[in-house]
Amino acid sequence: MAQVEAIKAYKDNYIWALQGSDNKQVVVVDPGLAEPVFAYLKEQNKTLAAILITHHHWDHTTGVAALKLAYPGITVYGPKNSPFTDVDVALSDGDTLKVLNYDFQVRATPGHTLDHICYFGAGLVFSGDTLFSGGCGRLFEGSAEQMWQSMQVFRALDDKTLVYCTHEYTQANMQFAAASQPHNEAVLSYQHQVETKRAQDIITLPSTIGLEKRINPFLRADVISLGAIPPQFRPQDDEPNAKFAALRAWKDNF
Repeated sequence: MAQVEAIKAYKDNYIWALQGSDNKQVVVVDPGLAEPVFAYLKEQNKTLAAILITHHHWDHTTGVAALKLAYPGITVYGPKNSPFTDVDVALSDGDTLKVLNYDFQVRATPGHTLDHICYFGAGLVFSGDTLFSGGCGRLFEGSAEQMWQSMQVFRALDDKTLVYCTHEYTQANMQFAAASQPHNEAVLSYQHQVETKRAQDIITLPSTIGLEKRINPFLRADVISLGAIPPQFRPQDDEPNAKFAALRAWKDNF
């Protein structure tokens, strides 16, 4: 099992540090700031081997330039056809890559942004801002239909797959999950666990795909009842796409 550590950045970002088997190198995912990465590398006495980018937003990419300057031999992997241009290897849906002897597959997961990709491999997924624990990303560029299709990518994964998303949004997400699924015992149980952890400033990640399938309303849009959705957001029909769009609109105004 791959070892991954969290480097905190900004208010609620996590820059993930994937450890090499030699315990000397790391790959970082979505470095929104360089300074916390430099501090981590110095403290852990490690060097940077590569950078993985999920999408172009500044809080996922701002640290790349300084890290490349300090480690000129590293490779930056990121999405093709992206507004973020400081990528050495541009990746599309279905591409594969090997970093630190770990094999990853790339899947396009548009919705939050049009260029968003996720990295699957080594028993985990780096999901960026597409799938959060208990939630999903806002629709800044893509459509609800695109994001619902992206959710199917995650639903197809093994339940044991670890989910490493890029924000500590779990507590707020679980408040919405409870509102949209008031009779889901798994939601209420996990919400309590999350609130206990956050009260002690303990990280809630990684999650697992199996857990998310039980509690995440955006993975469960097809089984959430129309009656659970407030009238002002309730769609006309029971189609999963429509219910997903309604849930996302409700969450945006929650």
